[in-house]
Amino acid sequence: MSEEALATAPKSAETSAPLLAVRGLEAWYGESHVLHGIDIDVRRGEVVTLLGRNGAGKTTTLKSIMGILPKRKGSVVFEGKELMHLPARWIARAGIAFCPEERGIFSSLSVQENLMLPPKVKPGGLSVEHIFTLFPNLKERLSSQGTKLSGGEQQMLAIGRILRTGANLLLLDEPTEGLAPVIVQQIGRTIAQLKQQGFTIVLVEQNFHFASSVADRHYIVEQGETVDMIENSDLERNIGKLHAYLGV
Repeated sequence: MSEEALATAPKSAETSAPLLAVRGLEAWYGESHVLHGIDIDVRRGEVVTLLGRNGAGKTTTLKSIMGILPKRKGSVVFEGKELMHLPARWIARAGIAFCPEERGIFSSLSVQENLMLPPKVKPGGLSVEHIFTLFPNLKERLSSQGTKLSGGEQQMLAIGRILRTGANLLLLDEPTEGLAPVIVQQIGRTIAQLKQQGFTIVLVEQNFHFASSVADRHYIVEQGETVDMIENSDLERNIGKLHAYLGV
């Protein structure tokens, strides 16, 4: 996406500087060049989605922002600081947390043990009690091992765990994948609550209808590049574009 296109995005009344600014992000898996130029801005307190077909590079974008992929180039600026040359552990300490699609919970540990594992990297991490207000199911399963949880409960635990760290930018990869509609609705309500509490969220999501219910803006990713940005308020008049991009 061009600098001119990014510049047309409305600016927050509070500040014109984005919380996260990604420019010209490229990334590789071994010798395979996957990202060819990702450009996104995320303002503080927003929920922004990355939309695109399977294999477009959405998950790779989150992993590259987080520093998980070793071979990458471009610019990732968070709270005014360049993160591109930092390892993932230092990016986490800067205040970014990643919740992968596979969730990554420890199956042999209980819900309580999983929640207590992450270190607090910054002030402001949510208490276990606060997480239980977001996900009451977890309180009921406090002593249950990860292997005993449903897919929805595992997703709640994965999100709850990163909320303990103190990160204020959350990268969520396919949080509704394979979940029952009632759990998808609960995840949506939780994202809305987190936004109200001041969290900023970048969301990769195949479920477009879910994405449109929670997000402020959508970046379209095609073949490793951001090719468009659509405000959620403008979805109706851009439905033709979305059909072309996503087949929705």
